[in-house]
Amino acid sequence: MTVDKLAGTSGRVRAIVSGSVGNLVEWYDWYSYAAFSLYFAPVFFPKSNPTAQLLDTAGIFAVGFLMRPIGGWLFGTIADRKGRKFSMTLSVLLMSFGSLLIAVTPVYATIGVAAPAILMLARLLQGLSVGGEYGTSATYLSEVATASRRGFFSSFQYVTLIGGQLVALGIQLLLQQFFLTEEELHSWGWRIPFFIGAILSLVAFYLRANMHETEVFKKQQRTGDHHKQGSIRQLLKYPRSVAVVVGLTLGGTIAFYTYSTYMQKFLVNTVHLSKSQATWITFISLFIYASLQPLFGLLSDRIGRKPLLIAFGVLGTIATVPLLTTLSHTNSIGQAFGLIMTALIIVSGYTSINAVVKAELFPVAIRALGVGFPYSITVAIFGGSAEYVALWFKKAGHESYFYWYVTICIFISLLVYLTMKDTKHTSLIENNVHS
Repeated sequence: MTVDKLAGTSGRVRAIVSGSVGNLVEWYDWYSYAAFSLYFAPVFFPKSNPTAQLLDTAGIFAVGFLMRPIGGWLFGTIADRKGRKFSMTLSVLLMSFGSLLIAVTPVYATIGVAAPAILMLARLLQGLSVGGEYGTSATYLSEVATASRRGFFSSFQYVTLIGGQLVALGIQLLLQQFFLTEEELHSWGWRIPFFIGAILSLVAFYLRANMHETEVFKKQQRTGDHHKQGSIRQLLKYPRSVAVVVGLTLGGTIAFYTYSTYMQKFLVNTVHLSKSQATWITFISLFIYASLQPLFGLLSDRIGRKPLLIAFGVLGTIATVPLLTTLSHTNSIGQAFGLIMTALIIVSGYTSINAVVKAELFPVAIRALGVGFPYSITVAIFGGSAEYVALWFKKAGHESYFYWYVTICIFISLLVYLTMKDTKHTSLIENNVHS
C-alpha cells in the first residue's frame, strides 16, 4: 500500500491512529511517574521535608532523561535501517517492561536503598524507550501525511503526547475522587497506574505490529545505500540542521515541561492549592491545550512554520516572568487556570509543529536519527532538568530565578527562529535539505 493510495482513505487514518495511539501509551507511562510522584515520594525517599522528597523524585525523573539521547540514537538508527514500524514497536514493548517494574517495586521500608535504585533502573529503561519514540513517531507521522497537511497530521504527536499525560491525570482524578482515600493512594494506590500502563503498552504493541511502513522509507530501502542509513557519520554531514534542532528545541522543551509536568507540583508547593485542585486545573488546561494542537498545525500549513515559532519566541520571552510571578501569588483557582491556559496557548506555537519542522530538516536516510538524537540531547539537558532546577531554586529561597532561566532559554530559541528557513515546502521524498 503506497502513501498515494492512502490519501483520502481509511488506510492513512489507520496509520495515523496506530502511530499516535502507541505514542499516547508511551507518554502515559512516562507521565504517570510525574503525576503520582506526589504520592510515592515519601515511601521511596522518607524525609520530613516535602520539597526535599519532590527534589529526589525529580532527580530520578531527570536521570531518566539522560537515557533519552541513547534512545534517540539507538531507535533512530533502527528506524532508518530496519524501518519506522519496527523501531516504534520495539520501543513501546520496552516501555511496558519499565512500567511493570515500577508497579512491583517494594518500598524503602521493605528493601531500603534498593527501592530507589530499582526505581531509577525502571526510569532509565523508560527513558531509553521514550527517547526513541519521539524521533521515530515524528518521522512516521510526517511521512504518512500528505504534503499539504503535514503540519496538521504531525500535530497529533503532541495531541497524543499531552493525551498520555491527560490519561495519567484522569486516572489520578478517578482514584482521588471515587475509589481510594488519601492514605490508600500514599500506601499502595500509586501502583495502579503503572500496572495499567504495562497493559496498555501491550495493546499499543499489537497496533504497531500491524501498521504499514511508510512508502518513503520503502523507496529508500530499494534505492539507497544501507550502510549510510542512520549513522552518526552521515548525520554530521548536516551540522546546520542538527544545530537548528537543538536551538529550536531549547526554549520550547523548557516551557513545555514547566507548564505541563512541573505545574501540578508548582500549584501544590508554591500556590498552596490542594492536590485535588491542582490535578483538576492541570487536567482541564491540558485537555484544551491538546485540542488546540491540530488547529495550530493547520495554521502552519497555511502560513508556514516560522511565524508560529517566532510568535512563541516573542511572547514567551515577554510573558514568562509576569505569568509565573502572578501565578505564584494568586489565591484564585480561576485566575490560576487562566494564567496557565495563557501560557499553554503561547507554547502551542512550538509544540504543534516542532516535530514536522525537524522531520523537514533531514533526508530520508537519516531522518529518524536526525530528528530524535539532537532533540533528545537537548531535552535531556534542559527539559528533563526543568523541574529539578525549579525545585532547587525554590529550596534555595530564590524561586523567581527559575522564571528568568526559562525566559533566557526561550529568547535563545527565538534567535534561531528568526534566522532559520521556513521548512513548509520541503519535500520529504527528495533529499533537498540544507546542510
